[in-house]
Amino acid sequence: SPKDALASVSTGMVIIGIGMILIYAAILCTVFKYVLIRGNDPVIIVKARYKTAGIMLLAVGLLFIPIRGGFTVSVMNLSKVYYSENIKLNHAAINPCFSLIESLSRESNFDKQYRFMAPQEANEIFNLLTDKPVTDSISVLFTGRRPNVIFVILESFMSKVIESLGGMPGVALNMDKLGNEGILFTNFYANSFRTDRGLVSVMSGYPAQPTTSIMKYPKKTQSLPSISRSLKSAGYDLQYYYGGDVNFTNMRSYLLSTGFNKIVSDKDFPFQERLSKWGAHDHIVFSRFISDLKSEQREPFMKVIQTSSSHEPFDVPYYKLEDPFLNSVAYTDSCLGDFIARYKQTDLWNNTVILLVPDHASGYLYPNENFSPKRYQIPLILTGGAIKTPMKIDTYGSQIDIAATLLSQLGIPHDEFTFSKNILNPASPHYAFFTYPNIFGMITPENQLVFDCDAAQVYSDTGNHPSENLTKGKAILQKLYDDLAAR
Repeated sequence: SPKDALASVSTGMVIIGIGMILIYAAILCTVFKYVLIRGNDPVIIVKARYKTAGIMLLAVGLLFIPIRGGFTVSVMNLSKVYYSENIKLNHAAINPCFSLIESLSRESNFDKQYRFMAPQEANEIFNLLTDKPVTDSISVLFTGRRPNVIFVILESFMSKVIESLGGMPGVALNMDKLGNEGILFTNFYANSFRTDRGLVSVMSGYPAQPTTSIMKYPKKTQSLPSISRSLKSAGYDLQYYYGGDVNFTNMRSYLLSTGFNKIVSDKDFPFQERLSKWGAHDHIVFSRFISDLKSEQREPFMKVIQTSSSHEPFDVPYYKLEDPFLNSVAYTDSCLGDFIARYKQTDLWNNTVILLVPDHASGYLYPNENFSPKRYQIPLILTGGAIKTPMKIDTYGSQIDIAATLLSQLGIPHDEFTFSKNILNPASPHYAFFTYPNIFGMITPENQLVFDCDAAQVYSDTGNHPSENLTKGKAILQKLYDDLAAR
């Protein structure tokens, strides 16, 4: 931070730095006065001054392109220069002035936000809400101890488009089929409303923040735990596929810090295949994944496919449903079904677990309902040849709980995932937690509560035990911002 940077230099260095700036300014003034102005020379009248002014104005305007960072959806950020899984090398590649200005613009006293109660009280309540040691037998979901793991992160999917979860029929037919063939979590929720927040919740078991996104702070994300880093330590090979700009919201810096050193993104596809606003369409990304399997695979592996075609403006090469959003979901669902069918033909199928989970739920079908718990309900499906027995799990959970649940099944420690709980552990508390700008919601079978932090009042409170989750939700949010400030 700027405060730490200033604290690390002596007063003498500060004086020398300011002195050098003054000397540099004096030299520039001298050159400008005696070389460029030349007071004794006659003034030259510029001809066609309107034409010249127009060209200069256009030239200045063009400077905004490199300032912004190009024409893609990603603006200039630190992630654009991240290239190595060695964080020190990435830090060396950052322009110091840019880094300082960005740090100044992002200075926030997170430990001063959301102070609902005394620290000791927050600690006591939060300790009751974390994962607990296993005291009873837990169902074994996989046929092998260390299967290959594939995450498919589905842009904007939601329970409302899944018929088996009480949603619309005829939209996500393959998701319904895979849910019946595999393991379907029926009371599962997104932690947020944006991709950058959702990815961190899924991969790091870290709750989304209502006022910011931790992905925008590379210094903080590099200290987060992650499923990928835990699996890499256990011998897994990592790879990430995304058809869009991986620099968007500092995604590249986050992925590199979590151990991914092989990332396929928009620049890895031919220009003629990048036909959407977000890059390559989903069927092209899935096909690239299958094509890459022809080369020798190091097992076990963890691979991630992040889709993007069901994001606005919903422009997809598929025409089935009149509603543009539902049509884009049906398109991605068809791509997923084709991918699963092709992957089944490989020798890898029997030793693979595939996790299907959205990055967040779309608000498109819930206009003006951002405070409604049902707007955040999403599917979580585990499929693949390594699934032992198809089943439905009704326990409440959210994206942050994937880490503890999966790592427990793989026999890998997950103690560093403070906010993640094993959904299959009967000794652990089970709930869903989500945030929206200055809003939090906490969902259990007994109480579904949404709190408006701006108004400092409960927005909705339903269930058999009204207000039971109010103090608990406040403690979680306060502890989250304590953790965020400490990173």
